[in-house]
Amino acid sequence: MNRHGGKNTFASDRKIGRRSILKAAGATALASSLGAVAASEASATEDIVWDAIVIGAGYAGGTAARELAARGMNVLVLEARNRVGGRIWTGTFAGEQVEIGGGWFGPGQTHVAAELQRYNITTSHDVAPTRAVMPAATGFTSQSPTDAFGHLGTLFGQFYAGSENYFEHPLDPLYRADLLQNIDPVSLSARLAQLNLSATDQKWINGSTSVFAGGPSSTGGLTGMAQWYQLAGGTYDGFLSTMSLKPQGGMISVLNAMFAGAGATVRYNSQVTSVAQESGRVKVKLATGQTYKAEVAVVAVPVNLWKTITFAPGLPTAHADAATEGVGVPHATKMWLKVRGVSDAVYAQAPEGSPILMMLPQKQLADGDRLYVAFAGTSLDTNSPTAVQNAVRGLVPEATVIDHKAMKWGADAFAKGGWGLRRPTQLLRQLPAIQQPHGRVVFAGADIASGWYGAFVEGAIESGFRAAQQAAVIAP
Repeated sequence: MNRHGGKNTFASDRKIGRRSILKAAGATALASSLGAVAASEASATEDIVWDAIVIGAGYAGGTAARELAARGMNVLVLEARNRVGGRIWTGTFAGEQVEIGGGWFGPGQTHVAAELQRYNITTSHDVAPTRAVMPAATGFTSQSPTDAFGHLGTLFGQFYAGSENYFEHPLDPLYRADLLQNIDPVSLSARLAQLNLSATDQKWINGSTSVFAGGPSSTGGLTGMAQWYQLAGGTYDGFLSTMSLKPQGGMISVLNAMFAGAGATVRYNSQVTSVAQESGRVKVKLATGQTYKAEVAVVAVPVNLWKTITFAPGLPTAHADAATEGVGVPHATKMWLKVRGVSDAVYAQAPEGSPILMMLPQKQLADGDRLYVAFAGTSLDTNSPTAVQNAVRGLVPEATVIDHKAMKWGADAFAKGGWGLRRPTQLLRQLPAIQQPHGRVVFAGADIASGWYGAFVEGAIESGFRAAQQAAVIAP
C-alpha cells in the first residue's frame, strides 16, 4: 500500500515527482501534519525517495518543512515524540493552559511578528509583578518592582558594558569578530569576578546568570547572554521584554498553523538513530530499524541530541565539537506552582545555588490562588512536595503551595538539555561553520541561529529558513 492510500507498489529507489505527488489521490489527507501513519503502512514506503526528510518537528523543523513543501518538494518529517513542538510544549496545569517548555515571544523579533501576522494570531502581555523579593545581606528583602528592576538595570549595565561595541550589530554576531577574541573565552562567572561589586549585588546578578546558564554561571559564555542583551536594545527593561508576550492559543499555536498548511507528511514516534550519505542520497534509520531515503535531510533537533545520531560520514569539526560539548543548558527544570496565601503578584529571585532561583507571577485564578512559573536550582528535589513548599517559603514565607508540576528538560530523552546558551569560546569556534551543510545533510535549530539563538523561537524560525534555502540548492 503506498503512502497515498492506493494499492500501487513502489519499485526500489523510486523517485516521487513533486508535482504529481501533490495531485495524487488521497495526498491531501495523508499530508496533514497532524495525522500519524501506521507502522505497517510506513514499512511499505521505505523504498520511496523523498525530496527532503526533516528530522524534528519543532519550530525550526516546521519552518523548514513548510518552506520546502512550498517549493513543490515532497517532504517527510520524522518526529521522535508523539507531538510537534520539541522544547515548546503547551500543556495544562490546575485546569489552565500553561507552557511546560518555552513560554514567551518578545518584541523586536521580526520572524515571529511575520508569522503572527500570517496566521492572524494575537498576543497578550504577561502578568506584571507588584512586588519584588530580592537577596539581601542575609535572607531576602521586598521592594517595589520599580526599585528592584531599576537597580538590576544599573548592575546589568555594568555587567554588559562594552557589549554595545563587540555586538554592534547583534543579528550578525561576528560583525566585530576582532573585538571578540578576548571576550568569547569569558564565562558569566568570570565576568562577575571582574566587577567590584558588593556581596549582595553579586547575588542579584548571579541568580539571574545561573538561571540562564542552567547551572553554575561558569558554564555559560558572556557572549551568549550579552548578544541577547544587545538584541533587546542594550537595556535591562528591553531584556525583560523578551519574556513578555504570550500568543493566543499558546506557544504551540504558530507551529500548529505552520504544519496545518505545510503539505508535509509527519510521522510521530520516529526516533532517528543514523543519517548516512550513500549513492548520492541520504538514508535515515529509526530506532525501530525502519529506513527512509531522500535527496537531502534537514537535522532540526537540539544540538545536544546530535551525539545520539550516528552520521556517516562523521560530522565536521565544528558540528562534532558542539555535539560533544552541548549547547542546550544542562539543568533546566521549569516548574508550575499553584500558590495560596499571597495577595500580590510577587517576582522573586535568589542567589546562585538556591533551590529556587526565580519565580514569575502568572494568572490569578477564580478561587484567589495564583499560578507561578519557577526555575529550580540543581539542589531542589522537585519530586518532593515538602521540599518545593520549603523552597517557596524561603522566598515568600506566607505562600502555601497547593500543587506543583516540574519538567526536567535536562533529563528529557529527546532534548537532553534546556534552551541553548553558548559556552565560552563556542561562538568563534562554531560560527559560521556549524550552519553549513555537511554534504546532503543540513542543520537547523535555535541552538545554531545567528541572531535570537538558543532560548528564542525567533532563532529557530531564522534557522529553519536558512536550512530550507540550503536544502533547496542541494535538491533543486
